[in-house]
Amino acid sequence: MKEITILGSTGSIGVNTLVVISQHPDKFNVKALTANTNIDVFLKQCIQYKPEYAVMVNEDCASKLEERLKKDAPEVSVLTGIDGLLTVAELDDVDYVMAAIVGAAGLLPTLGAAKKGKRILLANKEALVMSGKLFMDTVIENNAELIPIDSEHNAIFQCTSAANASSISNIMLTASGGPFLNTPLRELSSKTPKQAYKHPKWEMGRKISVDSATMMNKGLEVIEASWLFNVKNEAIKVLIHPQSIIHSLVEYKDGSVLAQLGNPDMRIPIAYGLAWPDRIETHVQRLDLLDIAHLEFKEAEAARFPCIQLAREALKQGGTSCAILNAANEVAVNEFLNKRIKFTDISIIIESVMSDITHNSTNTLDAILSDDAWARDKAEEIIRDKVL
Repeated sequence: MKEITILGSTGSIGVNTLVVISQHPDKFNVKALTANTNIDVFLKQCIQYKPEYAVMVNEDCASKLEERLKKDAPEVSVLTGIDGLLTVAELDDVDYVMAAIVGAAGLLPTLGAAKKGKRILLANKEALVMSGKLFMDTVIENNAELIPIDSEHNAIFQCTSAANASSISNIMLTASGGPFLNTPLRELSSKTPKQAYKHPKWEMGRKISVDSATMMNKGLEVIEASWLFNVKNEAIKVLIHPQSIIHSLVEYKDGSVLAQLGNPDMRIPIAYGLAWPDRIETHVQRLDLLDIAHLEFKEAEAARFPCIQLAREALKQGGTSCAILNAANEVAVNEFLNKRIKFTDISIIIESVMSDITHNSTNTLDAILSDDAWARDKAEEIIRDKVL
């Protein structure tokens, strides 16, 4: 029986993780759940799974949760804030930590899990994007296990698990292209948040859906893949694959190309991370190749998806550049969701922040957090001037 902490249990990854766990009650037990402000969903999860600890980052929400749990699950201990997240990520009797908090907020608890040598199921790509070498060094130094849960990186992990990194020629990340793949470029500036988070294949949160529409998610995945698989920037390709059936491919030096296929359902990579090196039942709809008939691929247009190149440039610069990129993106996406800027302003703001801030060449946690805060302030300043 493996004890599990889920960081971000009310999001799509957290919800699907609980679905998989529910299908295998003899293998997994929920030790701790965390959420930010979604009390209603979180309350139901706490009553159903009765974790030993429940963390709500927002203090007011934590107080309300504690009061509502008194009747149906009084045994659940309610914690709050970043201290609460760190506590449940570092519990001695926790085996696996599902890192599914969206954005920079997931960095510290995910690093905490690495320091404690946990198996980290990494769905929060921003933690690795921001901290890069620091994160990977922490994993290695503490004998932690790092299994990527993003469908693309999980696919690569499956295709490279028995391979030496030196035998890899190229990694090919696939992307659906998001909701605006075929939208004329002149119409992109008028696209609304509601249109942006209607993803054609995946059910995701609003921020991640916007990242998919701009393809910043793929830019962040290029950075993540470079660190996870020790592959250089130029050896990581991005392919538009609208059907989202092939989740990524690995080309080897001998000319072999391995791919992982499956219906677009996050329960597959989640189950793989939970059971690795074994596999468990997911009850996911099986792939029917005859029904699919053909698979499409196309190049990612630079004019349509400038965020990919911005991410590549940040990876090339090194140091805290990726943290700056991520921070500017989080601010810009939030402002777009609040209808203060246009969809096409997102990449412009990120580029402006990257141009205005000199990145720190060191990769310490203090430098990362400092430049993250600086980049957020700069992005907000640019947006404020733009709006006014």
